[in-house]
This record gives sequence, structure tokens and C-alpha cells, in this order.
Amino acid sequence: MDSRRFGKYRVERDVLDEQRLEEVTQRKNFTLLPKLKRCVMSSLPVLYWLPKYSVWDYGMPDLVSGISVGIMHLPQGMAYALLASLPPVFGLYTSLYPPLIYLFFGTSRHISIGTFTVLSIMVGSVTERLAPDAAFIINNGTNITTEVDVTARDLYRVQVAAATTVLGGLIQVVLGMVKFGFVGTYLSEPLVHAYTTAASAHAVVAQLKYVFGVSPTRFNGPLSLVYTLGHVCSLLPQTHLPTLVVSAVSMAFLITAKELNSFLSPKLPVPIPVELITIVSATLISSYAHLNSNYTISVVGEIPSGLSSPRAPDINLFQEVIGDAFALAIVGYAISFSLGKTFALKHGYKVDSNQELVALGLSNTVGGFFQCFSVCPSMSRSLIQESTGGKTQMAGLASAVIVLVTILKLGPLFQELPKAVLASIVLVNLKGMFKQCMDIVKLWRSSKIDLVVWLVTLVSTLLFNLDLGLAGSISFALLTVIFRTQMPSYSVLGNVPGTELYVDIETHSQAREIPGITIFHSSATVYFANADLYLEALKEKSGLDISKMIIYKRRQEAKQRRRERRAARRAKRQAKRELADAPVFSVEEEAGHWRNTCVVEEEEDQGITERMNGTVFVIPATPRTPDGQCRWEYLKGGDPDNASLGWMSEFQDGDTTTLGSSSDDTLSRDLERVSLGSLGKWTWDIHSIILDLSTANFIDTVAIKTMRNIFQDFSEIDVDIYMAGCQASVVEQLERGDFFSESITKQCLFASVHDAVLFCLNHRGATSFTRYETSLVCMKFR
Repeated sequence: MDSRRFGKYRVERDVLDEQRLEEVTQRKNFTLLPKLKRCVMSSLPVLYWLPKYSVWDYGMPDLVSGISVGIMHLPQGMAYALLASLPPVFGLYTSLYPPLIYLFFGTSRHISIGTFTVLSIMVGSVTERLAPDAAFIINNGTNITTEVDVTARDLYRVQVAAATTVLGGLIQVVLGMVKFGFVGTYLSEPLVHAYTTAASAHAVVAQLKYVFGVSPTRFNGPLSLVYTLGHVCSLLPQTHLPTLVVSAVSMAFLITAKELNSFLSPKLPVPIPVELITIVSATLISSYAHLNSNYTISVVGEIPSGLSSPRAPDINLFQEVIGDAFALAIVGYAISFSLGKTFALKHGYKVDSNQELVALGLSNTVGGFFQCFSVCPSMSRSLIQESTGGKTQMAGLASAVIVLVTILKLGPLFQELPKAVLASIVLVNLKGMFKQCMDIVKLWRSSKIDLVVWLVTLVSTLLFNLDLGLAGSISFALLTVIFRTQMPSYSVLGNVPGTELYVDIETHSQAREIPGITIFHSSATVYFANADLYLEALKEKSGLDISKMIIYKRRQEAKQRRRERRAARRAKRQAKRELADAPVFSVEEEAGHWRNTCVVEEEEDQGITERMNGTVFVIPATPRTPDGQCRWEYLKGGDPDNASLGWMSEFQDGDTTTLGSSSDDTLSRDLERVSLGSLGKWTWDIHSIILDLSTANFIDTVAIKTMRNIFQDFSEIDVDIYMAGCQASVVEQLERGDFFSESITKQCLFASVHDAVLFCLNHRGATSFTRYETSLVCMKFR
């Protein structure tokens, strides 16, 4: 019977365990599903907004915006392909595939992904370095001509551009997956503006050969811009006049039309497609006038219709382009995120920095397989997409359709388009970049350091390659940050009467310093680069030369120990003489005897150290009492007629000892007053120092050691040290660094400067501080 009951109980227990296990499993699944959903939604933002997409509300604005942007993609794609030293059709490919990829992974609703001036010229520097014209000279038998195998050269340049783009995209994806999206913050606005201005100068020089119809040698490495510009200038007498005329007419038309467009933009629902009108008109004129055959004006040439099949990049090129790929990844992301953040703040949504890095990386990686070059948003296209009413990235889909139709059906129509027209479009579009030179005036007025960063970035990018210029600019910008944290401003804070505010007493006349308390403030965090400067500034602001004071104190302590030993020996000899019933002596005889004895003892004690003041005087300070005792003063280092305590304190070795004194404390106080008085600061003028660490967001081991030394050194002169405003992370770092001990406890930490001041006044405040203490306490409990 018992076994049946036990078996039944066991079965019931097993059933309960299974039910509990199922509940736990369901609970885990219930908690895992939302996490999985959030992960998928964050990786594919299109799943978040596409189900909510309203065709009636967003369809027509996105369509109009997409058509407008697509029309801009056509001329810009072909023109910027020339900047990348690639055939124009690859600029159209670059305007097609990356926007489709960004549609699924991007978080910005208004930026237009595609070709961009700066990235195009950066890609062009890579392609021309690894595939120069000199490497593709056609050799006809024994004679070497100057003719270049353009087909082979362009094919290899496409491979180089694709490999660079894929590697740069992979770098962006990896950085985004490891949450390294903050890397774009290292590119400050002055740095980006100066860098894009210098890159625009590179673009201008690269387009001069198409404007003047000359064929200069393209140099690489440092000072390549200077060498290329010099060679172009040397070739100006050989300028092809028909090409120059086409360039001048195109630029005049573009500038006039753009100015008219900006003037009429408030009255126009959609901007006039000036660039598209230019390339269509130029193509028609070139076709009917036969500019290529009659005037030898260089044209775009064959544009294949249809899409190219995807191809894997040549991984053997990765090691040669890794530096350029990293520079392209950083610059492209910085431009993309800054534009996306600008539109997000304007329209009230959020842009995920890490997801933007992944989206841009995937756009470049996938695009590289389709022979695209590096992409990022364009300011002009993004502004058109936003100003024409674009609401989502469906506008990018519409623009991609326009480009796709052009590639499939309209591409061959642009074969007679002069390259000079595309170069003119590039030069005119760079006008906005060069307007950034006006930043010099604003930065001169606002921040000299940012101005220096701007100028250094501009000069380094002009003189060196774009990748070296970017690396040098970022390094210099970081050095300015280190310099500013290494040389911060230090101040002593005072209280604003009637408030709990503590401000710099030098810049605020109403601030009053709390008597006996020094509140020391640094404008930057304390770390290894400025720890020594922090200590020196504390000594200067507090008026306490702690090192010198400690040396004096220890010297006086050594003197006191020597005098105690001498006094003990004298007392022992005196006792022996009294036991021998020595005869009564006069004051003059005893003074002479005492002088001789002290001189001998002084020579014995000095041993190693030789003293300059060797004159010793022993004079009676009081008449002899009836019991035979008298009070003597021992003076060393001066004239007995002029010697006094205050006068003796001016000498390094001057001291005063009262023999027969009943208290050693009196002697210690006199010694302390003499030694510290010579420093011009009495120890009781400052009894507490409060270190305001509210600006510190971290503290390293060197700073911890410095803080520990401050506590230990100032405690030797009886000055208390307190720390106020420490963040929780700083306190944790202090704990891990074994900062706290029996002598330095957490009682020295306060949440605010005001709390520390109240504690100091209650703990060490004297009667002279009553007025400050009362006012502060009343204010605290008001």
C-alpha cells in the first residue's frame, strides 16, 4: 500500500516537473521572440517602415522626388566616372545598384546614395596609380608609339576600382557590426570642410585635361597635385581650341542656368534639370555637327546597352589598396552620417550610426561585384530629394528605375557627348565646395585652434595624396585635443553669496573665497599627460609650496632631535657637576664655558655637513631665581644684540631654543613658526583643500598615484584634502586602483562642492568663519 502511494506521488511529481519545464520554456520563448524581432527589425529597417507605407500619402511625393533625383543621377554619374578615371557607363552602374541595397538596410529617409565628388577623385587616384597610361603603351614591332591601349587600361582600372570598393565596404560592415559607428565623430566639421575643399582642388586639376584638350602626365605620391598642375600649365600653348570653346560655353550656360534656377526656385515646384538639359543639348549638337570627326573633340564613346553580370573582385589587389579602402570607408561614412543626421533632426526621426555604417558597407560591397565604385550621399541630390517632397527611400527606388531605363534603352544615345561637357558639369558643381573657404573668417573669430585644424587639413591634403592627407589631418586634430586636455585652465572657486554656486574668483567679481578653504578646479580630466601639471597648479593656486614646506619641516625635525640629544648630554654633565659640589660661578664665566662646550658639540654633530654660521651666543633671558635656577636662550647665526625670533626666521639655519623650558610643545611650535614663516604662508591660513573633480570622466593609474601623493603630502602640514563631484565611474576606478585605505577613506568624497564646504566649516571652522558657516548652513536648509 505504501509502495503504491509512493509510486503515485512520484508520478504526480514528475507531471508537475514537466508542467513547470513547459512553463519555463514558454516563458523563455516569450522573452526571446521580442529580442529576435528587434534584432531582425534593426538589421532590416525596411521591415519596420514598409508595412506602414501609405501609397496615398507618400506614393506621389516619392515618385516626383525619385524622378527628379534620377534625372540628376544621369549627368553626375557619367561626369564623376571621369573623376574616377573610368568609362562613363560605370558611373551609371554606380547610380543604380547601391541605392537599391540602401533601400533595405538604411535608416535615413532622405539621403540619395550614389556618386560623390570626393570619393570619385579618391578612387581616381587609386586607379591611375595602379593603372597608369605608361603601363599600357602599344608596342608596334620595334617602334614604340605614344598610343595607349585604352580598352585594356580601362578594364584593369575597373578591376582596381571594384576591388577597392569591395574592400572598403567590408571594412564598413565590420566596423558597423562591432558597434564602431562613433568613428565618424573623429572627423570634425572644420576637418571635413577643409578636406572636401582640398579634394575639390584635386578634382579641378584632374578635369583640366578635358577642359583644355591636353594630355598631361598624371603624377602620384606627395606633391603630385603640384607636379600635375605644373605640367598642365606647361601644356597650355598646346590647348585644343575647339575643346576649350565647348568647355567655356558649357560652363557659361550651366552657371547662368543655375543662378536662374536658384532665383526662381521659390516659385517652381520642381527645380529645372539644368545638367540634364546641358548633356542632351550637347549630345544633339555634337551628333549633328560631328564634333568628334570634324574638330577632333573627345567624346564619351561606346556605351554598352544592358546590364553587366556580377564578377568577383581580384583579391590579389587588396593588399595594394587597403590604405585607400580604409580612407574611402571613413570619409564616405562621415559624409553619409552627417547628412543623415541633419535631415533626421529636421524631420524628427533617428538615424542609427552603426546600422548606417552597415548599410553603406553593404551598398559598396554588393556594388563592387557589379563594377561600381565607392558611393556615399550627395548633398545636392539629397537636398533635391528632400525639397521635392520625398518621404522615404522609395524615392531612391524611383530614381534607380530612371537610371535603369537609361542604361537599357538610352545609353547609346549619349555616345557623342563631349567629355568637356562632363568636365564642365563637375567644375560648376564644385562651386559650393570652394565656398567653404569662407569658414576661415568665421573660425578666426570663433576658434583659433579649429582654424589651425582647417588650414593644416587643407595644406596636408593638397600637398599629399588624399589618403595621407586624411591620416595626417585626423592625427593633428587628435593632437589638438590632447594638447587642450594636457594644458587645461586651473582656477580657485569662490561662493556667490546667497547661492550654492561656486565660480572662478578671478573672472567673477561677486564670488567670495571661503576663509580657510581652497576650492581647486580643473577644466579637464586628470590623466597621465597632465597629472604633474595638476599638482603644480594646485601648489600655485593654494599658495602652499608643499615640497619646500616638507623639506623645511623635516630639517627642523632633524634639528630638534639633535638639540634634544645635546640637551640630554648637558643635563647629564650638569648633574655630575652638581654632585661634585662645584663652586658658584658667574654669568660671564658660565657663558664662556657654555660657548666653548656648544662649539665642540656642534662640530661633533655636524660630521658630514659643514655649516657656515658658526657663531654661538649664550645669554641669560631672566635673572637668577632664589633657588639658583635661571632661564637661558641659545641663539645661533647672528648678533646677540640684534637677534630676535622674527629676525632669525629669515635665515635658513636660524633657530631659537629655550633651555629649561617646561614644555617641548612650545619648542615645536616655535620651530614650526620659524620654518613655515620663512615661506610666507602660515599653516593655519588654509586648513582644507577641496578638489572639484566634476569635469573628470575617467582617471588612470598615474592620476590615482598623484591624488594619493596629494593626500599624503598635505596631511604632513595638517591640511585636509577632500574630493567633490566625482562621477560613479571615477569612484569605481579609484577603488580598482586601491586608492582608498585607512588614511584615505571614502569620507573624503562629497557629491558636490557645497556639501564639502559645509563639512569643512563644521569640522575645522574657527570663530572667524562663523559668518560664512551660518550663511551657508541657512542656505543649505532653505
